Amino acid sequence: MSVLISYAGEHGSTQEVAERIAARLALRDHPIEVLPAGPSPSEQGWTAVVIGSAVHNGAWLPAAAECARRHHDGRPDMPIWMFSVGMLDALRGPLRRLAERGEQQPIARLVESIGPRGYRRFSGVILPEHLGRLGRLLFRAGGGHFGDYRDWRAIDAWADDIADTLIPGHPRHRSPGDASG
Repeated sequence: MSVLISYAGEHGSTQEVAERIAARLALRDHPIEVLPAGPSPSEQGWTAVVIGSAVHNGAWLPAAAECARRHHDGRPDMPIWMFSVGMLDALRGPLRRLAERGEQQPIARLVESIGPRGYRRFSGVILPEHLGRLGRLLFRAGGGHFGDYRDWRAIDAWADDIADTLIPGHPRHRSPGDASG
């Protein structure tokens, strides 16, 4: 199966997660293309799509959300997986609880409307230069810690699960029209 991995981000963390997923799928000989979210000239040729977005203000970036909707509406039977990259693991205390609560509604609605084969939330990278001066102060005051919080083993395991479902004859394989599991 040929797989499009599409992403939207601002600082490169989401792109690196998308590229890591692509590398894992390529190990199983799946033809892969990694592209920023947006119209793709070869859009109609894909048999599966993985779409990821950075989380800003508790929601996906518009380009990624539109990409997910376009692929779902264009071919409702196409297998789609979705992932978010945020800074949840960098947060502590009340700020973390606020981020967990705020992130759930817009993203949950999007995921529910698309009905992907799988959805995962990963933490990304948060550096001081990603935030303005006031944002840095509030982040630190709320107990936030700058750093790289990506869990590459979890990302690899999720990508391997996707790769398994794309292999005909594999116990986890599902045909494009199969909504079970």
